[in-house]
Amino acid sequence: MPHIPLHPDLPGISALFDYRPETAVPLGQLAEVLLRGPSTLTVGERELIAAVVSNGNECRFCTGSHAATAAETIEGGRPVVDAACAGVDDAPVSAKVKALLRIALAVRESGRAVTDSLVEAARADGATDVELHDTVLIAAAFCLFNRYVDGLGTVAPEDPAAYVEIGKRLAAGGYAGMAGGE
Repeated sequence: MPHIPLHPDLPGISALFDYRPETAVPLGQLAEVLLRGPSTLTVGERELIAAVVSNGNECRFCTGSHAATAAETIEGGRPVVDAACAGVDDAPVSAKVKALLRIALAVRESGRAVTDSLVEAARADGATDVELHDTVLIAAAFCLFNRYVDGLGTVAPEDPAAYVEIGKRLAAGGYAGMAGGE
């Protein structure tokens, strides 16, 4: 049950964006830049980072939304996302993406958990400085989004089909103009 009065028909961050549109605009822009802006990482790889971090933070709404979006945008679809959420080492993704996911999970624990050895391993697997930067920022931003959504007790749909629809919408339209909700 939400801790503040939120629109009862809007789940997760959508309700929060409806409640405070003036904060929705910059948060939506941040998500758009991080997950859809120019990058050598694919949209699917970046959505996968968001899903894995959200899963680690046990944020049901963000995990459901971004796992569904990653499934729509990553080669291999839902099985890849589910495998990565279950354990990075067994995920059918490149060594570079595994190394970046390990960094993202370290950020989820603490920024100081990102060690020189994690960074060097990612570089050895082909990660660029921009990819390292963006991975850390995506992970940090999703810690914020997860805590925002859960900290105010937003509603998370029980029906998995709701997340499939959110994933399709985000895969097609991205995050620009999210002031109306995710």
